[in-house]
Amino acid sequence: MSVPDQLLTPEQRHRYDRDGFLSLTAWIDPAAVLAVRHCYDRLFAERAGREAGDHFDLAGSDLDGGTPALTQILEPARYAPELLETELFARCAALIGDLLGPTATSHLGHAICKPPGSPAATPWHQDAAYWDRSVDHPDAVSVWIPLQPVDTDSGCMEFVPASHRSRRVLAHRPIGDDPRVHGLELCPELLDRVVDPVACPLDVGGVTVHGGYTLHYTGPNRRTEPRRALIVMSGPQSG
Repeated sequence: MSVPDQLLTPEQRHRYDRDGFLSLTAWIDPAAVLAVRHCYDRLFAERAGREAGDHFDLAGSDLDGGTPALTQILEPARYAPELLETELFARCAALIGDLLGPTATSHLGHAICKPPGSPAATPWHQDAAYWDRSVDHPDAVSVWIPLQPVDTDSGCMEFVPASHRSRRVLAHRPIGDDPRVHGLELCPELLDRVVDPVACPLDVGGVTVHGGYTLHYTGPNRRTEPRRALIVMSGPQSG
């Protein structure tokens, strides 16, 4: 499949540099997005990656038999390599290459599912808080792709504009200050940095893109269907 070499306008690139994120509508053919939903649903139904430690509840204690609040599968292409042959992945990898240059690499970092009626938010955090601090990380980009329409009632992405500019990792802790929980949240004493957040509702085919230092959040899923999302990230596959 062909993807144009230049994807973003100069104005879009300026906004990304200024704000640390972009919301892009109609970025992928909606049919190409919906084409991956069957595979996505199968991976979660099969609990793909559970034995390898790649499938877990990001917002809960992740006990077998419990009801997950926010299920995540790391590196889903390990369990469904056909995802890397999709137009969805090609368009997102090209977007990353447009932002970071022709030598940039991309991988399908994770899949996240918020069940219908889930009360769990993904709290305010920076992706950089998950990075190995002993390694010098270059600029990193994450493209977030919803597999159905999203708004604030289903948990669309929200960002704090310009929160990336210090290029500093703020203090984080496990969600709810529970050491059993995988996910991280900005420490409560730093929540005053959440100023004028911008919500990014999207139709199928839209994406958001953000840098590793940008503060972001998604709310609970109050809808009656799962909130499905895939995240394509810059860099090589982990592990």
